[in-house]
Amino acid sequence: MLTTNPFDDDKLREECGIFGVSGASGAAALTALGLHALQHRGQEAAGITSFDGTLFHTHRAMGHVAGNFDRDDVIRGLPGEVACGHVRYSTTGETALRNVQPLYADLSTGGFAIAHNGNISNAMKLRRELVRRGSIFQSTSDTETIIHLVATSNYRTLLDRFIDALKQVEGAYSLIVMTPEGMIACRDPLGIRPLVMGRLDGAVIFASETVALDVCGATFERAVEPGELVIVQGTEIRSIHPFQAVDARPCIFEWVYFSRPDSIAGDQSVYSVRKEIGAQLALEAPVDADLVIPVPDSGVPAAIGYAQASGIPFELGIIRSHYVGRTFIQPGDKVRHLGVKLKHNANRALIQGKKVVLIDDSIVRGTTSLKIVQMMREAGAAEVHMRIASPPTRHSCFYGVDTPERAKLLAAKLDLGGMTDFIHADSLSFVSIEGLYKALNAARGDKPSYCDACFTGDYPTTLTDHDESATVDQFAMLAERVA
Repeated sequence: MLTTNPFDDDKLREECGIFGVSGASGAAALTALGLHALQHRGQEAAGITSFDGTLFHTHRAMGHVAGNFDRDDVIRGLPGEVACGHVRYSTTGETALRNVQPLYADLSTGGFAIAHNGNISNAMKLRRELVRRGSIFQSTSDTETIIHLVATSNYRTLLDRFIDALKQVEGAYSLIVMTPEGMIACRDPLGIRPLVMGRLDGAVIFASETVALDVCGATFERAVEPGELVIVQGTEIRSIHPFQAVDARPCIFEWVYFSRPDSIAGDQSVYSVRKEIGAQLALEAPVDADLVIPVPDSGVPAAIGYAQASGIPFELGIIRSHYVGRTFIQPGDKVRHLGVKLKHNANRALIQGKKVVLIDDSIVRGTTSLKIVQMMREAGAAEVHMRIASPPTRHSCFYGVDTPERAKLLAAKLDLGGMTDFIHADSLSFVSIEGLYKALNAARGDKPSYCDACFTGDYPTTLTDHDESATVDQFAMLAERVA
């Protein structure tokens, strides 16, 4: 099998998107619609759980929302006025149906379904302790750890058990939980992963992004605050803040790449922020060129901003086909190589003899940029300059983003000159961290207002599992040397 989009192979991938409805007739159908709008956040699997007042009903499947949840028989099998759903791209746990969310369990307090966006950075340590105490895990997902913490808590009420569980986890989480008593939506105290709330004819809706509210006709009310638990019973809500207040650190990559450009994040238009990043990039890294060309589709807003700020014409020099599936069987190397062009192809008549500036959102391993530059060269470009609308990605993410281990990150291995040579570009520049913050109308200062650890290595939480793993590896290396 071959992924026909050579550019998607080298992107940072958000782990998942979540959506929940309480107090709406046909809640599962609304949830399916919301998940369609969040499909970009996870394309590996999807699931929906509903509650009809007596029983929980779940349908989970590998693949996209379309084809799995656009069938009447599936939606009819998910009755009730309460439902939550999930689209998944795994960063922890194998690719298997048992890891597809929402996860469900029968606890002493009744049914418990949970959908999670993020990553629990001490999940392995907690899991070992829970297994020692007798817990039996049914998945390899870090999300199941929360279920067992709730099940084994000594507190009496379900809400207190849930809070007790969350106080034991570290890392990033936005959660939607369904119980017989109602729905709970929450974010971790740092607000690393996003979650918003809206209304539709009185029904309460939660989603990872505002675009999901738009698609189902709901009105955006506000973001769920970092460290906030919103408890919903029917259409009535109440809010509590059970955690010690800390300075929020939402993931800065939501504005760079993860969120859809038509979403509003942190009261700012994602599209407008990306255009401003491009404008900052034009100020910081000007180049004498004939055309500004975006790497589709994520590079488009920043390329528009770069073109407007620089005065260089914006053109679609790479044409993307929207009618090619993710993968197909390849009988041989020659056809496999040609298959790469099925999804993206250079606009040769436009590029021939031109000096071009390519705008992309990030460089991860560098393999993508190498292919793009090569594509431009083969189309006859006189010069190829690469401009990146984020700082160099030098560090791995442990908060729900599928990042390669640091040794595989191009910017962790090479300096700017080395990276330029690697992708065979005439020049390469990244927007500065200061420029990125300026595009967000913020200043980094001594206390950054975003999680930018993938650029700076400044992680806002402890990383228990990673630190323990690193210690084990160091001991193993020492033992080898001694031996």
